[in-house]
Amino acid sequence: MEYRTLGRSGTVVSAQALGTMTFGAEADEATSGDILDTFVEAGGTLIDTADVYSAGASEEIIGRWLAKHPTEAQQVVLTTKGRFPMGAGPNDVGLSRRHLRTALDASLARLRVEHIDLYQMHAWDALTPLDETLRFLDDAVSAGKISYYGFSNFLGWQLTKAVHVASALGFTAPVTLQPQYNLLVRDIEHEVVPAALDAGIGLLPWSPLGGGWLSGKYERDVPPSGATRLGEDPERGMEAWEARNADERTWRVLDVVADVAQAHSTSASAVALAWLGAQPAVTSVILGARTTGQLADNMAAVDLDLSADELERLTEVSAPRVDAYPYGDAGVKQRNRPLAGGR
Repeated sequence: MEYRTLGRSGTVVSAQALGTMTFGAEADEATSGDILDTFVEAGGTLIDTADVYSAGASEEIIGRWLAKHPTEAQQVVLTTKGRFPMGAGPNDVGLSRRHLRTALDASLARLRVEHIDLYQMHAWDALTPLDETLRFLDDAVSAGKISYYGFSNFLGWQLTKAVHVASALGFTAPVTLQPQYNLLVRDIEHEVVPAALDAGIGLLPWSPLGGGWLSGKYERDVPPSGATRLGEDPERGMEAWEARNADERTWRVLDVVADVAQAHSTSASAVALAWLGAQPAVTSVILGARTTGQLADNMAAVDLDLSADELERLTEVSAPRVDAYPYGDAGVKQRNRPLAGGR
């Protein structure tokens, strides 16, 4: 396993993180325990969950596993999230001090710990003043309930604003951002990645396989079936079958991924994950799995060294579509200048 620092912090984490959204839903407790065992035995340390995953069941399963494995628990870097509703009331959601106090204490109880290493705000809250959220997080660090905090699904301007407000008010600075990022979803490179690099924020990409598309399991114009996410729900969220199947870019990307995988005698998943792990600002790639077999296949990516030419092929074929301005060639040209100057 490769290790990296958690953003600008001094805490070291594995370059692959275990995402646990499947725990308590697609993976029962016994399977979830096997997945945790497999991840930790392979040298994985960063475990990512959230209060809304299976309505708290994911945190509870992890809490029971940590209690049964005290030695392994000492090496785990634990992260969870708060923001989305855990109840029906108007204050059971958001990034207000009131909701976060309740959410954090509930997560600590479900995880059976007194301290969480990284507490993440699961999404932006347009109703709560940002300084209120940041003051709560600074207080939580001071109280010893969390070591660090970060965000998830923030836009570039939101991340930058949070960094500068925290600095202006003398609060503890954020260390991470968790966005969707993969070979099929690269629009964060326009604003979010530059903002993260500017602030020294580490990225923890979720959905690194694009909801299973980059695993190579789907075929053009063949609707998925069986025990896969899209087989069970073809209209599932942003990775819905019909739209991506109809997009020629999807298949161009998958063809290059397959070619590179064949050259290395490895899986398409490993290639997609290896490319993502090599991108600027990425600290740890979040792996989701229903089974230990899926997890083992995905973890093989840490041993895959893609050549510069292979990385360039993958980057070129998956380039996000943009107009000339502000993210296309014309816009980029305006934001740069030659060292020699001149007209």
